[in-house]
Amino acid sequence: MLLAVVAGAVLPIQAGLNNKMGKAVGDPVYAAFISFVVGSVGLFIYLLATRTDLSGLSNARSVHSSVWLAGILGAFYVACVIILAPKLGVALAFGLIIAGQLGVSLAIDHFGLLGIPKHPINWQRLAGVALIIVGVIVIRRF
Repeated sequence: MLLAVVAGAVLPIQAGLNNKMGKAVGDPVYAAFISFVVGSVGLFIYLLATRTDLSGLSNARSVHSSVWLAGILGAFYVACVIILAPKLGVALAFGLIIAGQLGVSLAIDHFGLLGIPKHPINWQRLAGVALIIVGVIVIRRF
């Protein structure tokens, strides 16, 4: 759980840094591209440094073509954060992003989509999403 908190904590920092890159290059999509190139190089160096067996890479060809959309969705997300953070503020942008994530996450859990084990929607889970939405409203107002 700590890793999840740390991963969440670095996202606003990433948004701020990507925003600076977007201003420097004059285009948020170009900044997102740079971010993904740098991230890909970093991951490749990690794989080499840890001597990860890369033979499983050939298995990627066998997955359904829809699975490859994950990279496009990631690029869309990063580009949107670069566009939204300076316009809405980081807190509001991420509040809305988290609300969207939780809404779709509830549906994925409830129906067991994408191979995820089923976790039915209940009033407690809905209350959690409602509290996030109330938080977004409070952030928006103040």
